[in-house]
Amino acid sequence: PKGPKVTDYGALVISPGLVDIHVHLNEPGREEWEGFETGTKAAAAGGVTTVVDMPLNSYPTICDAATFDGKLAASEGKLHVDVAFWGGLVPQNAHNESVLDELIERGVVGLKTFMSPSGIGDFEQSFKPDLEAALKTLGKHQVPLMAHAELPSDVDLDPNADPRKYATYLATRPRKWEQDAIAQLVEIASRTGGAPIHIAHVSDADSLEMIAEAGRQGKRITSETCTHYLTFAAEEIPDGSTLHKCAPPIREAENRERLWEGIKNGSLTFVSSDHSPAPPGDKLVEEGDFLRAWGGISSLQFSLPATWTQALARGLNLADIAEIWSARPAAVVGLGAKGIIAAGKDADFVVWDPDAEITVGEDWKVEHKHKLTPYHGMKMKGKIVATYLRGEKIYSSLDERGKYSHNHRAAGPYGRPLLRK
Repeated sequence: PKGPKVTDYGALVISPGLVDIHVHLNEPGREEWEGFETGTKAAAAGGVTTVVDMPLNSYPTICDAATFDGKLAASEGKLHVDVAFWGGLVPQNAHNESVLDELIERGVVGLKTFMSPSGIGDFEQSFKPDLEAALKTLGKHQVPLMAHAELPSDVDLDPNADPRKYATYLATRPRKWEQDAIAQLVEIASRTGGAPIHIAHVSDADSLEMIAEAGRQGKRITSETCTHYLTFAAEEIPDGSTLHKCAPPIREAENRERLWEGIKNGSLTFVSSDHSPAPPGDKLVEEGDFLRAWGGISSLQFSLPATWTQALARGLNLADIAEIWSARPAAVVGLGAKGIIAAGKDADFVVWDPDAEITVGEDWKVEHKHKLTPYHGMKMKGKIVATYLRGEKIYSSLDERGKYSHNHRAAGPYGRPLLRK
């Protein structure tokens, strides 16, 4: 008699599909940077079954219902994994409750804002009055504000510093910028309508106690760090390696270790990729000028093995990975069907071998549109064998004989846009 198809993966690990809530897919308008097709195919190859797309660097940025409708239309037929969306918060819409209401009611999971210049002309920096006004509207809907938490202030820089030295760039974005921004968010968190606040890509470990104390006081603040902050260290970045440039910047090795302590003690809620690719010309790879190169790290596909490799060396286990890469991020953005393996939830799984070693770009094909990444050539533990989305196999690294194949295959696209109800 016919029955459900059973695949026996033996001793391989089956984990919940990863939920990456911080991804720049850049479509519409900047498809030459990434795009829904290549970005979600890379996600599937990395065991990521759900991403939440940023309101920038697409063009136009997603700050009202009309631009959101355009993004939804652009995604049609291109999604290899499920995609939810952040709306954008800028000074132009922060004080217009009806515009924010309409955008939120379209189904975005929350609003993303920058407390420093974003680098994108139509996505301006928000200031304290903008945040306070918008948080009242967000509180009405009980959806989160995600903040790029750097608050610029004057920095005394050496005008003769070598722009090819990573330390030159690091000095331009001091830890104080993060600390001042997070302090401002904590200060306004309890008097603006009760909206949850999520602090994006924390790179400064000195800020963790402030975040932890806010939690102890009952403030609704969560936080993430990123794979690159947990993997790389400032002292180890070669001269001219602009592929490592991002904001906030990668900091020193001792800071990296304290970020891992934050993961362990819960002051950091979870991990994201902040996948933010750009065309090779914008990264100024040949010039190696950190001050002029576009910032952003291409990383979506590598999140699971990159995190696992570092986590294993620090005593974390498979259950920890499922928490920080699946259950917690899904909960923060209200994706109740995602993030855990349980009856009634979406059957989103990643099948992987945590002991197998892979080398990025050699025995693991890079699916991103642009192949430049600081992870290229790195050896990592954790080979992705298969990825399932709602029970459908959307990726396999095995050929028809069950042997590992460099020519990875993706089925579909089976992904859907996820709209908050």
